[in-house]
Amino acid sequence: MNTVPFNRRNLLKTASVSALALGGASTALAQDPAKPGMPPTQWSDAYGPVANLPKDKDPLTNELDKYPRCRYCGMERAKFSHTRHLLVYEDDSVEGTCSLHCSAISLSLNMDRGPKAIYAGDAGATEAIKPLVLVDKLHYVVDPSKPGTMTKVSNSAYANRAAAEAAAGAEAASKAGAKIVDFNAALTSAYLVMADDTIMLRKRRGEMRKKLAAGA
Repeated sequence: MNTVPFNRRNLLKTASVSALALGGASTALAQDPAKPGMPPTQWSDAYGPVANLPKDKDPLTNELDKYPRCRYCGMERAKFSHTRHLLVYEDDSVEGTCSLHCSAISLSLNMDRGPKAIYAGDAGATEAIKPLVLVDKLHYVVDPSKPGTMTKVSNSAYANRAAAEAAAGAEAASKAGAKIVDFNAALTSAYLVMADDTIMLRKRRGEMRKKLAAGA
């Protein structure tokens, strides 16, 4: 049990410093969190969880330098270039993720932003860092027989149909449920397994934190 005594003065000091660090929008929110009369869409734009997405009119240039980590899981996107995604919304807001799983989270949170372009790494490319390709031109291999990035169900994408068919495997993999689908179907699959993935990830990351704490 935590026996650190409660100190109201220190708590208020910490809260004040945190509000200043978060900037004017957060300070305004702290002063008036309800914002009576403000439409929910405007409130979300100003104070929602993705209100601070960067704007970028040239998102593909040096994208790994600009968006090195996935904001939802903290993973380094270069290490998962074969499953990374880059989401560009209609207002030029950009978000880089490590996987389709985390892209599904982004698309859910950005309910007031329509996606202008979505890119994913071509898992079939020969380069060490897989090139980004528009998802409309990709073939997703959804394979429940093996895990993927942040998910129990692998969902890598391929620009070349033949490479996707090879990745889907022969008869054995097909019997396990491997199939080639478009982005929309792959995204639907990601949402359908989100609950199981979240339970798995919470357990795995909890164990990782315990190991880190033990080694500190």
